[in-house]
Amino acid sequence: MKKILRTAGYLISLLFIPWYAFRKRMPLISFTFGRLCTMLVMLFLLGFAMFGLMELAPGDIVDQLMTQQLMASAGGTGGKSQTAGNQKDFSAEQLTKTRAELGLDKPFYVQYFRWLNRVVVHHDLGISLISQAPVGFLIKTRLINSIVLNVISLICITVISFLLGVYFSSKAGTNVDVAATFFALFLHAFPGILLLILLQLFASVSGIFPVTGYPDFPYASDPIKFIFSYTYHIFLPLLASFLGGIGGTMRMIRATMLDQMGMPYIMALRARGISERRIYLYHAFRNTLNPYITGSANLLAGLFSGSLVLEIIFSYPGIGRLMYEAVLQEDINLVLANSMFISFLVLAGMVISDVLLAIVDPRIRYGKV
Repeated sequence: MKKILRTAGYLISLLFIPWYAFRKRMPLISFTFGRLCTMLVMLFLLGFAMFGLMELAPGDIVDQLMTQQLMASAGGTGGKSQTAGNQKDFSAEQLTKTRAELGLDKPFYVQYFRWLNRVVVHHDLGISLISQAPVGFLIKTRLINSIVLNVISLICITVISFLLGVYFSSKAGTNVDVAATFFALFLHAFPGILLLILLQLFASVSGIFPVTGYPDFPYASDPIKFIFSYTYHIFLPLLASFLGGIGGTMRMIRATMLDQMGMPYIMALRARGISERRIYLYHAFRNTLNPYITGSANLLAGLFSGSLVLEIIFSYPGIGRLMYEAVLQEDINLVLANSMFISFLVLAGMVISDVLLAIVDPRIRYGKV
């Protein structure tokens, strides 16, 4: 028995020898490949869990379709007694057939593998059961709006956080630094949904800004006018997203800079007569990138998850609002495609942050940190 186990272990080690050789020759590529494989496994498990949760949820899309047809029939014939009779007939004759046509009569794991095969092999996300429009088209039209909003917000938060964080770290202990720290803590602790509601009330009472976050005419009708109108409409949603993320990010960069400025290598640089400006910008600043890159993945995930409430309050046609409408309508194809796509964006952001960390700090790609 021991000989068999020893032989099996030897054969397994032979299989991993090419991988170890490849990892030693190209550490960054192998590190990226490992992160991508981890992301795919997590996406698979997330999809499996989502199908299981949808199975546990009471009711399904067939119940809602039946209710809509019964309400339409009752409205046409004008009677509750007619609705009750139709419900009995519909439940007996059509319910099982409709579930079988949609594949909802199968176990959730069978439904998941069918959905996975359709998406991976045929690149088909299915049809929305409510609007009868392709799910890929619905996501594509809303995704661009969400990406524009969140990317602009992330760029603003990053640039201004670094500028303020580095500046206030050089003023540590002064009245200006105390005031900036207080406001950063205040913004970081302030409830995001309350901030959105207050900005919505401000727009409604003052009339300076529109209460919606998107123009009421399409881009194709007048592109130049649409760009200016879009900038005007998106100002308050961008301001809310910016204020919600600037406080914590600025405090993190300020704390990291102060921590770096107390390191022995900074004392050595000062002893060599190097200017403070060069120490801040060329030495200490670079070492603040590691914690920020790590936190930026969570910041991006927080922006996409937080944009759900923002898009609902400001009537912004983004992917978060599409997800909300799909959940209310119990549109399973749209809910699952939206959930998997948002999960993919979050995991992709984390993979990108890991790769950037490996580029900035070579110790990470070699597994020495």
